Amino acid sequence: MATLSGECLCGGVRYEYRGPLGAIVHCHCSRCRRWHGAAFRSRVVARRDAFRWTRGESLVARYESSPRTTKTFCRNCGSSLVSLYPERADLIGLPLGGVVGDVGPRPAFHIFVGSKAPWYEIHDGLPQHDELPPGDDVIHELLES
Repeated sequence: MATLSGECLCGGVRYEYRGPLGAIVHCHCSRCRRWHGAAFRSRVVARRDAFRWTRGESLVARYESSPRTTKTFCRNCGSSLVSLYPERADLIGLPLGGVVGDVGPRPAFHIFVGSKAPWYEIHDGLPQHDELPPGDDVIHELLES
């Protein structure tokens, strides 16, 4: 069981999470790279019912980035917040850049490496998958700890 808190860049939005986490992944798809302005996005799948906004929920804006994913962000500073999945309303994607402190578990693997930024080389020794790994349930499974 993890207990995490996080916030946006301006501090107007804050959140708390108390529950199990899925595997931490680094996603290299073009959408995540654009969304985060970086070579990849580090995120974890978490239970929606274990997540709550603790400050500034009225500042949370939404953007449907695809039919399967809605991104949330701070209206003031633009910080990336959680992703929502209409087909999996019980789960959220929690970006780790806004988490305050240590998440605990370490990243498990890289996904969508087949579309990674050509200027970025991966040297961390973690498994790499061109797309989602076989049996992509590992992305959505929550680990009880």
